[in-house]
Amino acid sequence: MSAPTAAAPVNAEQTGRRVEEVLDRLTASGDLAAAAAAEELVRSLMDFYGAGLARILQLQSSAAGDPLAGLLGDNLVASLLVLHDLHPEDRDTRIARALDSVREHALDVVDFDEDSGTLKLRAPSSGGCGCGSGADARQAAETALACFAPEVRAVDVQTAPAGPTLLQIGTAPAGAR
Repeated sequence: MSAPTAAAPVNAEQTGRRVEEVLDRLTASGDLAAAAAAEELVRSLMDFYGAGLARILQLQSSAAGDPLAGLLGDNLVASLLVLHDLHPEDRDTRIARALDSVREHALDVVDFDEDSGTLKLRAPSSGGCGCGSGADARQAAETALACFAPEVRAVDVQTAPAGPTLLQIGTAPAGAR
């Protein structure tokens, strides 16, 4: 048996899109029996892995300390738990966890619209022209949320208004009195 190798990073969102693309190609090919078999195969694998993940959670939750912390903080494991509706944290907690992973953007939740799946966030004013900072924050948030909270389908980052201008009061110049 060879030495274990590190697994290549896997992006749950990209993998999901890839599976959908392959299923769509099979459907478009006109071979409806093959398309149906492929969909059944995907469902069977999802059920199998979902049951395995549920068992892992059950075993981890009965261990001492906080054994789930490492699992819930891992992007791949968290995305699998969410995919299989097994993640023990509620949506708001998962959103907070995702935003905490991009804390350099200092994003605050304003509102979540369940119907559209739009999460409104507030970012601090950049103090400059603001060029690109909102887009960078939005992209970082979207990437983190895809793993932890896929029910967020769109992110709207609003820039917080700059605070009031600071007035400096000093002594009057000599001779001004």
